[in-house]
Amino acid sequence: MDQAHSAALQLRQLPPTSSADPRSQASFSYKENLIGALLAIFGHLVVSIALNLQKYCHIRLAGTKDPRAYFKTKTWWLGLFLMLLGELGVFASYAFAPLSLIVPLSAVSVIASAIIGIIFIKEKWKPKDFLRRYVLSFIGCGLAIVGTYLLVTFAPNSHEKMTGENITRHLVSWPFLLYMLVEIILFCLLLYFYKEKNVTNIVVILLLVALLGSMTVVTVKAVAGMLVLSIQGNLQLDYPIFYVMLVCMVATAIYQATFLSQASQMYDSSLIASVGYILSTTIAITAGAVFYLDFIGEDALHISMFALGCLIAFLGVFLITRNRKKAIPFEPYISMDAMPGMQNMHDKGMVVQPDLKTSFSYGALESNDSISEIYAPATLPVMQEEHGSRGAPGAPYRVLEHTKKE
Repeated sequence: MDQAHSAALQLRQLPPTSSADPRSQASFSYKENLIGALLAIFGHLVVSIALNLQKYCHIRLAGTKDPRAYFKTKTWWLGLFLMLLGELGVFASYAFAPLSLIVPLSAVSVIASAIIGIIFIKEKWKPKDFLRRYVLSFIGCGLAIVGTYLLVTFAPNSHEKMTGENITRHLVSWPFLLYMLVEIILFCLLLYFYKEKNVTNIVVILLLVALLGSMTVVTVKAVAGMLVLSIQGNLQLDYPIFYVMLVCMVATAIYQATFLSQASQMYDSSLIASVGYILSTTIAITAGAVFYLDFIGEDALHISMFALGCLIAFLGVFLITRNRKKAIPFEPYISMDAMPGMQNMHDKGMVVQPDLKTSFSYGALESNDSISEIYAPATLPVMQEEHGSRGAPGAPYRVLEHTKKE
């Protein structure tokens, strides 16, 4: 056991410093952690702004008579540019800081989306209603910020050069092979229940996403680290393991997006955000600890405080997403469900016309609940008119024709 522990410690190659003092090495490690954390926070913040800019563009076009397509507007292209910039920042952060630190920082995107959503909501509210509706969001943001601070402060200081030899050594190590065996078996079982037994529970789908996502972040760190070393002059692109990791990164990201898209069609986005963040972060940290040995050599206090930071961030994200409005599917004002004697497909036999008591929303941006009169459902005035004698059958109603006033 001691030999395995010492061998694992030898795998961590600290960058050379001008001094052999361990304090200078620890300071350098902390600086790398800080650089990686700032890049990740910047990237997630910019991505949240970019997504809300694109949502704002779609809403503006939908609410006006502008015939332009969304991709012909400057706002949409600005959002796309910011999104690419943010994703580049997140990608680069994996080359500087341990995987266990970068993954939980995706809570920043949830915090930013909640704040931007509150700012962009255009509605009249009273102070009491505002506090009742958004108090959970503010508490959740505060908890997520505290959790993020603990994550950055007590993150593991594991800094290994992402060379082809080191990555290959990790890939064939028995702890990772055992982990991969367990993950493949679990993934196949979940996929069997999801596809064959039609088990569409949100935990099953998001576990599939999280298992694929753990492999995505492992390969992203390897690819990003090898690219940074190549830019610094230590060429790593001639190692076959680089292209193996690159193919795995692309493939797992595509399948992960596929399952996530399927989950978004069946469940509310806020529920997916909270449950997905908790599952994906937990499994990704586990994968990083097994593959990159992030927590080898860390004392119990740092590990405990890091775990506490994760739990606080989980609770904060849960409170933020729990407070979001649940979207009610749009139903037409006049439908066959309103016909007398016709069963309603939504209430399983109750002959009731559902009330439309929701605002049309798109992501974090919501419109005013008080819909303008121009969007109110139009009614046709009818006038009862007698035809012939009382006993003679005739048409009981006549619809008056009205022309639209400009």
